[in-house]
Amino acid sequence: MAPYLRDWTGQYQGSAIAVLRPRSTDEVAQLVRLCAEAGIAVVPQGGRTGLAGGGVPLDGRSVILSLERMNVIRTVDTDARTMTLEAGVILETAQNAALEQGLVFPLTFGAKGSCTIGGALATNAGGSNVVRYGTTRELCVGIEAVMPDGAVISALHGLRKDNTGYDLRHLLIGAEGTLGIITAAVFKLAPAPKVRVAGFLALEDLAHAPSLLNRMQDRTGGAVEAFEYMPKPMIAAIQRAFPDIRAPLDTLPETGIFFEVASSRDADAAEAEGGGSRLEEDVLGLLEALMEEGALPDAMIAQTEQQRLDLWHLRESALEGVMHNGPAYFTDISLPLNKIAPFVAEMDQAVAEMGFATLTVGHLGDGNLHYTLSAAKGQDWDSLPLAKAKALIFDRLQAAGGSFSAEHGIGQSKLDLMRQLKTPAQLKAMRAVKRALDPENLMNPAKLIPMD
Repeated sequence: MAPYLRDWTGQYQGSAIAVLRPRSTDEVAQLVRLCAEAGIAVVPQGGRTGLAGGGVPLDGRSVILSLERMNVIRTVDTDARTMTLEAGVILETAQNAALEQGLVFPLTFGAKGSCTIGGALATNAGGSNVVRYGTTRELCVGIEAVMPDGAVISALHGLRKDNTGYDLRHLLIGAEGTLGIITAAVFKLAPAPKVRVAGFLALEDLAHAPSLLNRMQDRTGGAVEAFEYMPKPMIAAIQRAFPDIRAPLDTLPETGIFFEVASSRDADAAEAEGGGSRLEEDVLGLLEALMEEGALPDAMIAQTEQQRLDLWHLRESALEGVMHNGPAYFTDISLPLNKIAPFVAEMDQAVAEMGFATLTVGHLGDGNLHYTLSAAKGQDWDSLPLAKAKALIFDRLQAAGGSFSAEHGIGQSKLDLMRQLKTPAQLKAMRAVKRALDPENLMNPAKLIPMD
């Protein structure tokens, strides 16, 4: 049972009565009914790649219900451009199956080789290309789930329009298994790009990033798939953890942006006068204009597929880079785009005065920052005023109209923040939903919603 009792970070560990591993929705329903009759709590679990402790049992009086054996791709509908998946399907497996049909499964993030579809749905995972395709919630058009009493809700029709009462799909997505167990879902697919352009930019100032993003969207017809903030300290930490990873620019930029644009249009993939694609020509034209304006000191464009993959490897190594660096406090926050630069500037200065260094990476295209505190050089982590720094971060975040949880879920790690930062009316409504659907509090208890 040991691998099922801890999460990927190793920070959250627990105990359980047993691990249940059903192979079908019917078996999930039977197990949930048995647990409901016996008053035993159920903790659903996917690929165990979570960062908030949402899939780790707490008190030894619950069972773990792992969906890893429910790993069938039920259908791929190329006419509707949808795919029906069981909850235990690995994300990368779904991506590869879509590519075989000339389509793409748009959801992607670093843990794609081990995370499961059910976990992505349970936390409403985001990732690197939300700017173009949206979160897991926006990609899902049908759901099958087992409710706390063992009843099965099946709505795998894949309809884009269905106004027939409360949308239980959206209620269950992001609920972290506290209202029911998602067993299968229908996802939208997208046309496979015929051309991609990836690169790395050194911006003069982070405040220029929203304008650059908008101009790149305008220039390419909304083709931006990734727009990732990677400042100098973050790249340096990755290189310390992985010495074989090369920096994308000769001089590490204080404000670095990794971007990728992609198009399925033949016209964008056609060869331009300079020998590259027309999409690449459009991007280069924009970068030249930015350099002339003084907003872009340096830039590189991937000239080969390997260079493009190397840029993605750099970005997807960020979490390992932070963890290799030493003790740290992770955040998963989001802000309005025009508030990101002022927030980062103010917080970097404030926490530096407290003895912290920051290792920040972010999905700038959708306003999501992973603002991480570490010990500055020569400082002892255990002696730093972490509580003071956290209070300041979330105070400034609230003032800026941001969110304290953007894509990793609440789990165990953010229950205190839920108590502190959600309004009493919001918590009252959430508790009412939880009690209505799970009156005995047997579905993943003590996660997501503070019930006291």
